Parts: sequence; structure tokens; C-alpha cells
Amino acid sequence: LHDALPISFQGSCLRSRLRGCCKSETTSPSRLRRATSPARGGVGFPLPQASPAGADLRPADIRDFIVWFFPRSRKCQFWTKGPGKICSGFQLAKSGWYVTIILLLWKPMMDGEKWTMEHTRWFKDKVFYQIWPRSFRDGNGDGIGDLWGVLEKLDYLQELGIDGVWFSPLYPSPGADCGYDISDYMDIAPEYGGMEAFRAVLDGLHQRGMKLIMDLVVNHTSDEHEWFQKSRRRIEPYTDYYIWRPAKKNGKLPNNWDSHFEGKAWQWDDLRQEYYLHLFAVKQPDLNMDNPLVRTEVKKILKFWLDLGVDGFREDVITFISKKEGLPDDHLFPVFKGIRFYNHGPHIHEYLQEFRRDVLANYDCMTIAEAPLVTPQRALDYIAESDTNEIDMMIQFQCMCADCFFTDYMPRKFSLNRLRRAFSSWQTELDGHGWNALYLENHDHPRVISRYGSEQYRVESGKMLAVSYLFLKGTPFVYQGQEIGMTNWYPDKTSLYEDVQTRNQHPDWPEEKRLALYHRASRDSARTPVQWTGGENAGFTTGTPWFYVNENYPEINVEQALADPDSILNFYKKAIALRKRLPVVRDGSYQVYERNSDALYVYARETKEQKLLVVCSFTDRPVRFCPPYPFSLDDMKLLLCNYPDAGSGASFVTRPYEARVYLYE
Repeated sequence: LHDALPISFQGSCLRSRLRGCCKSETTSPSRLRRATSPARGGVGFPLPQASPAGADLRPADIRDFIVWFFPRSRKCQFWTKGPGKICSGFQLAKSGWYVTIILLLWKPMMDGEKWTMEHTRWFKDKVFYQIWPRSFRDGNGDGIGDLWGVLEKLDYLQELGIDGVWFSPLYPSPGADCGYDISDYMDIAPEYGGMEAFRAVLDGLHQRGMKLIMDLVVNHTSDEHEWFQKSRRRIEPYTDYYIWRPAKKNGKLPNNWDSHFEGKAWQWDDLRQEYYLHLFAVKQPDLNMDNPLVRTEVKKILKFWLDLGVDGFREDVITFISKKEGLPDDHLFPVFKGIRFYNHGPHIHEYLQEFRRDVLANYDCMTIAEAPLVTPQRALDYIAESDTNEIDMMIQFQCMCADCFFTDYMPRKFSLNRLRRAFSSWQTELDGHGWNALYLENHDHPRVISRYGSEQYRVESGKMLAVSYLFLKGTPFVYQGQEIGMTNWYPDKTSLYEDVQTRNQHPDWPEEKRLALYHRASRDSARTPVQWTGGENAGFTTGTPWFYVNENYPEINVEQALADPDSILNFYKKAIALRKRLPVVRDGSYQVYERNSDALYVYARETKEQKLLVVCSFTDRPVRFCPPYPFSLDDMKLLLCNYPDAGSGASFVTRPYEARVYLYE
């Protein structure tokens, strides 16, 4: 036991530490060492998983730990001190003699060293579903999606093949950015059902063997958060929780940085008589992560939710949290001024390592980071698999730029070559080093059928798009409504749009021109209520919906899709079940073919035992497909196709947006 303890416990200090907290001072460290010597089978025991500070250690953990040392002690009784103690003593009674085993678990006793939870990377075998809660399902009839509505649909998600749910923010929020402006990190918004509903959903997911991932938004808060209100009043210790700067001597802004949502990145505060930085909305002031007290607050947030049983976090624009010292002007970029001084900032790895070391390493949890303008090479600085990697996966934006320049609001013609390069670079450069997050839709982008597919061939292209990414290596994410083929929303005037990012795009443009851009690019198309039925309000609510329902809900809804064996929904079920059944999807290498085709995306996955060939047509025109060497369609089994009559032969001519998956064993 002595040799297995962290170094800070060994030597002369071990005896004093044990004597300070043992129930029986007659039990010496030397006696414990003799009891667990190699001759007594004490070599190589697994260290117990550390309980977080202030949490209960399960009796089963204690039993398993002690029985490892003393196999005959299975019938013994153990008594624990209450939770929150610096240490816990456990007494073992056996055959008239007593041995006291002291497990020193908490940081105050550790001198910076910890026993850490084994990181099993369970997420590699999962398929996740993202819920934007306000528009998923209303369970109480007030017109706003909530957790009671989610609870009703857990069986639906399980039948789809979903293994975990990522929730967009559920916290209390004034709603300036639809929940990404948080006013309380340790509560659930009342309109979503509060903590009671959250615990019910958490228990419901875990009972079904599913995981729950929370959205962590710590680059900024709401300006209505208590921290900000005290910071603007210079109330300690909150004075420097945010990034404040006086005006320049000539009265100009502190620097020339741009906000991603609203003009320049600085807002004057009359109360404090200084500017505060907001990289996003005016009501989203940026936190000062250089302040150790702010980082301590972040760690409290992480620990609070992990102790409740949450399985991990999606970390919103986490690569923005460290700003360059001095906040210099940016004269290099004509747009997004300043981004090179805060994206992957000077202390980003230091801070992420601190969060991992002090909190995340004590839990078998998952982290996935949103990272704008990140390449596979840069991503590996964060996610390269090791005992100390900072993040498990990254949400990159390259696969979202096949029809735009950097942002959806700078559109261009869709290019399969751009999409193929994005998919292929992340597949090949992360292979053997890191793990991919796979997605084609989320709350920040318009619907993918309207972008990369075809609304005319909605069913065919919706199925093809599912195939294009579900058989890549990584963990797939399905966004709400994606599985039934929801499309973009086309209102008749710009004033109907709700999203703060959308409303601030080109307000000086003529109405008709703005409307055409918003139809194509607005995030609000992904935020219309999920279409559950063909009935009133698409079955989303019995009240008045908080936002507009897409007018195509009578034809596109879950009820209709469940009844149609050839629907996009039932195709997703088949595709998800197939990827889970095939080891080659999880472990196989990746090879892309038809590299220069503007119509076909063809790739193979291969292990020693299996070969998978995936063919996706991104066009409605016929294209002759001949399998690349060494594949022969005659020797392979067709596992999946989005048309009922695939036919046979050494080659085939594609139908509009056709997709096929072949297997060779």
C-alpha cells in the first residue's frame, strides 16, 4: 500500500498523516506495508478511483478496494465518516484482529498529487443527438420546449439508436443569444422545468444506458449575471472578472477588434465608466480568464454538474478564452479583426490543462470543444490522445464551409471538392492520433438538405447525406429534426427572424436582398420547432409556439416518417444500427477515391477482417460508377442503399443523390 501511494504520502510524512486521522494509532504504516507485501499478494492492485471533494465514496468502492488486499474479508463491515471530511477511515474486522485502512482522497492532503479516474474513452462507441431545448418538445403547453417534453421522447431517441444527448444551454438566461448568455451556471431555467425536470431526464437517460452532455459557455456570460453586475460596481473580488478598459486618450475604443455579432467588440458602461469586451453580443461580456478567481469559478461549475451525474461537456468557443496581453490592434485582417489575438491564445493550453488536472481528470467524462478556424494539425495540440490531452474531440467548421467563405453569411456555390477535402483531411490526419467529431447539422447552421442536398430530392439527398458521414471514423452527432429531413424556413420578411446574429447581418441592405441571404444562411432555420405530427403546431405544443413552425410540417414530421418504411427516419435507424454492428467503422483506415469528381464522394474503410466501400452521389444527374481497384462489386455485399432496387453488376449508373454501402469480408 505504501509503495502504491503517491510519493507525497511516502517516507516520514506517511506515519504522521496516518496518525493524524486514523481511528486506531496502533495500526502503523509498517504493519500496512507488511500486510500488502508482494508475498501477501499486494503488488499491482488498482488504485481506488478518487471521489471528488465533498462527495460520498460508494460503499461498493470501499468493499472492492479492501477485498483486493484481504480476499477473506468479504463479510466484514465498514464504517465511514460523513461526506466532506478531509479523509475517511474504514475499519476491517477479521478473526479477532483489526486493520485500519486509511484512504486519503482529497486535495488538501495531496500536496498537488491526485489519484485520477481512468479515462475509458467510452464516447468512441456512441452516437449523440443534439437537443436545442427551446424548440424540441413542449411538455407543459406554454409554447416553449422543455425538459418534460424531452422526457416524453427518450424512448424515441433510444429507438433511433442514440446513445447520448448533448443539450444546448439549459441554464437561466435573459435570452439575448437564445441561452448562450448565461446568468446562473448552477441551475436549470424555470421555463425548461428547473432542476426537478433535469434530474428526471438525467435519470431517464442513465436508466436507458444513455449519456448526458451539457453545454459549457465560459468565454462569456450574460451582462445580467451577478458577477458582471458586481464587476461594473467594482465590488471585490469581482472587479476583474471581466475585461475592462478605459477609452483611449483621443476618446476612441480600446482597440479595433470586431464582434462576431454586433459591430465592434467594445461596449461603454456608464456605471463603471469603462468599456468591456464582448466578442459576441453586447449582452455577452467576455470573462477575464487570466484572473485565477475566474478559473476557480469555472472549476466549480464543472464539478457541480459532474457530481450531479452529467457525463461531459461541449465547450462553446473554448479556444477564445485566452486573449493576447495588451489586446493589440489588428491591422492584418479586413474582417473578424482581433481573432488572431484570441483564437488559440497565449495561455489556452495552460488553462485547459488546469481544468483537466483539477477537475476533469477525476471523472470518466467526455469533453468536446467548439473551435472556429481550426485545422487538423492545430486540433491535435488539444486532442492528441494521451494521459494529459486537454479535450477529447473538436467541432471543426471546415465541413460547414463547402458553400461559404468562413461563415454562412458569405455564401458561394456548393463544392463537393471542398467538402471531400474537409472530410478527408480530418480523417487522415487524426488517424491514430486523435478522435473525430462527425456532424452535418447543429444549432449554428442552416439545414443541410437545403445546403448540400436538394429540397426537390429531399428524401433521397437526406439519406445520402446520412451515409456520407455516418460511416466515417469518429463519433457522430445528429441534430434534432435532421433525422426526418427538416429543411430551411422561408418567411416573407426579415422582421420575423429572431436570432441576434441574423438580425445584425447587413442591416443597410435592401429588404429583398437581406431576405434572400437570411433564407440561405440564418441559424433560425435550424431553430424552428421540431415537427412531430401533421396536426396543429406540428405537435410541438398545445399552446402558442414561441417561434414559427415551418410551413412544410404537414408533409415532413415524425409521425409520418415512422409510418413510412422508406422514410429518412427509418433509414437513419438502419444506418446507425449498421455502423454499430461493423467493427471496421470504428477501427478501420480511411481511403478516399474519385478525388476530382464534382459528383461522387467515394471512400473505403478497411481492417484486416473487413472492407467497406461507400458511394455517395451529390448530384441529380446520372454518373457511371466503376469501383476502384482492388474492389469488385460482384465480390461485395450491398448492405445499404437509398433506393429499393439497387440491381447488380460490375458497375452502375447513379440515380439522383444515390448512396450505397458495400461490405467485403
